[in-house]
Amino acid sequence: MDDCTAHGPTALSLDQAVARIDRGFGPVTGTEEVPLRAALGRVLAEDVTAPLNVPPADVSAMDGWGYAAGTGAEVAGGFRHLSVVGRVPAGSSFGGVVGAGQAVRIFTGAPVPAGADTVAMQEDCQGEGDGVLVPAALKRGANIRPAGEDMTAGSVVLRPGQRMRAQEVGLAAAVGRASLSVRKRLRVVLFSTGDELREPGTPKPNHAIYDANRYTLAAQLDALGVEVRDLGILPDRPDATRAALADAAGTADLLITSGGVSVGEEDHVKAAVDALGSIDLWTLAIKPGKPLALGRVGNTPFLGLPGNPVSAMVTFLLVGRPLVLRLSGATSTATPRSLVVAGFSFDKKAGRREFLRARLERGADGRPLAVKFPSNSSGVLTSMVEADGLVDMPAETTAIRPGDLVDFLPFTGLFA
Repeated sequence: MDDCTAHGPTALSLDQAVARIDRGFGPVTGTEEVPLRAALGRVLAEDVTAPLNVPPADVSAMDGWGYAAGTGAEVAGGFRHLSVVGRVPAGSSFGGVVGAGQAVRIFTGAPVPAGADTVAMQEDCQGEGDGVLVPAALKRGANIRPAGEDMTAGSVVLRPGQRMRAQEVGLAAAVGRASLSVRKRLRVVLFSTGDELREPGTPKPNHAIYDANRYTLAAQLDALGVEVRDLGILPDRPDATRAALADAAGTADLLITSGGVSVGEEDHVKAAVDALGSIDLWTLAIKPGKPLALGRVGNTPFLGLPGNPVSAMVTFLLVGRPLVLRLSGATSTATPRSLVVAGFSFDKKAGRREFLRARLERGADGRPLAVKFPSNSSGVLTSMVEADGLVDMPAETTAIRPGDLVDFLPFTGLFA
C-alpha cells in the first residue's frame, strides 16, 4: 500500500529518481514559430539576440532637467542657476547642444541631449523665471541610464530551453521580436485504472468512488502548457489495459496512468507496459508516493503514478513535472523552494524523505510560518486544498520543532 512505511534497501531517493530522468530523457517534440503573444509558457527553441542596444541611447531615468554637471551660477542654499533652453519629451530629441550654464526640461525615457551629462529630479529643483535651480552637489551622470545598460547589440538575451514567462516575453518584445521559435506542445495521454472508479456527474454505488486523480493530474498538466488527451477510466482487465496503452502510444509523447502500478493481482498496468516495451518499477524513499513506474510503451515514455490522490499529486509534482519539462525541452527542471519557519512539531524515523502539507501564516516576527495539516494520510485530498505547499523533511532528519527553518515548496511555483 502507498502508506506503508517500509521501503527496503533498494528504494530510490528522490534525487536519484530525478537524476535518472535527466540522464534518460530529452526533448521529444519538434519546433514551430508562434506569435510573441502566444509564447507564454512555451519552451524556447532558438537563441534570441539583441540587434540593438537597449536603451538605444543615454536616456533620462527621471522627469527633471538635463545639464552639464558643475556649470551654472552658484546661489545660496546649495543650488546652481541654469537657463532653460528647451524641452525633451520621451519619443523626441533635442536638436541642439546644451551649453555650460544651460538646461533642458527632460522627461523619463527621453534621450539625453549632447552637452548634458546629468539629470536633476524635478522634485529636487526649483523654477526661477526662465531658469531653474538644480542641486549643486549632484554627481555627474546622476539619473541617466546609459545606452546598452539593459542589453547590448549582438548579445544573446534568451537561450533555447528557457520557459517563457511574462518577463521573457517582454524581453523578446524589447529587442523587436514579433514571433519566436518554440518547442511544440508535449502531447500527453492520461487515464486512470480501477473498477472502483466512476466518472464525476454519474451515478455510483456505495462501494465506488469518483475519479479525482485524472482531473487533478490534467489540471497540473494544463498548467505546464502541454496538450492533454483524457482516455477516461480503464477497467481492471489485462487485455483492455494493454490495448489502450498500445493504441495511445502511437499518438502521444508521454503516457501517464494513475493506479495499477502496485503488485496486487488487479494491478495490470505494470504487466501491460512490460509486454509492450519496458518498465522499471521504482520504490521511492518518500512519503507520500512510494510506488512509481517509469518506462516506455514502444518508444513512447510512460509514467505510472500511485492511485491514492495525494500520492498521485505529490509524485507528479516531484517526479512527473521534471519529466514533462525534460521531454518538453526545458533546460531547468528544478523544484522551486524557499526557507520558512516551522510552526509545528513533527517526528519521523530516519531513512525516508517526507513532504508535509502545510499552509503559510504570518509569524509574530513577520516571517512566513508553516502550519502543518493535521492528517498525514495520502487519501485526504482536502489537505492539498488547505495547504499552500509542501514542507520538505530530509531523509536523515528525525524531528522538526517550532522555530526551525525548513524548506518549503510552494504550490504556486510547482503548478507552473
